[in-house]
Amino acid sequence: MAIVSLRHLDPEGLHPLPGVLSHAVVAEKAGLVYLSGQVAWNAAGELVGEGDHGKQAEQIVRNIDTALAAVGTDRSRVVKETIYIAGYRPEVVDPIFAALRTGTTTPPPAQTLIGVVSLYSPLFLVEIDIVAAL
Repeated sequence: MAIVSLRHLDPEGLHPLPGVLSHAVVAEKAGLVYLSGQVAWNAAGELVGEGDHGKQAEQIVRNIDTALAAVGTDRSRVVKETIYIAGYRPEVVDPIFAALRTGTTTPPPAQTLIGVVSLYSPLFLVEIDIVAAL
């Protein structure tokens, strides 16, 4: 049985949470990177877009772009995205999708959208985790 080599990364530009999570885990032999759920905080750990699903999604996309660039890939190589929306209402989906699709012309990846009561903190309205090809 082959041993899978994993590389754990906390790219510069993302708020570090040592001992809690790795922002990206690369499975080299599988050719995949798994991103932890990204929320709308900047590199200093400050919430961006309080009360605004669309603004939070824009920050999350910046975080996703940072993490993917650190491993040599980008959103055009996203295989699967899972979107968690606190206090889900249909009208909040369009700004989230707009943020996710900005800057990429590839077809949308496989996706799961889940409405939840709350996320890590009640101030976070959106969390997105990603699986991408290297």
